[in-house]
Amino acid sequence: MKKLIAIMGVVMFASSLAACNTFAGMGKDVERGGEKVQDAATNKK
Repeated sequence: MKKLIAIMGVVMFASSLAACNTFAGMGKDVERGGEKVQDAATNKK
């Protein structure tokens, strides 16, 4: 039983790290998209 709980803990920890990387990558993509929109708006003036 303790082994199962330990394995579940490791799996949950690893998946939380993967989720952090996913959100960090998504944040960078959104930031780049915002920069492109801002550049396009600046160039239109």
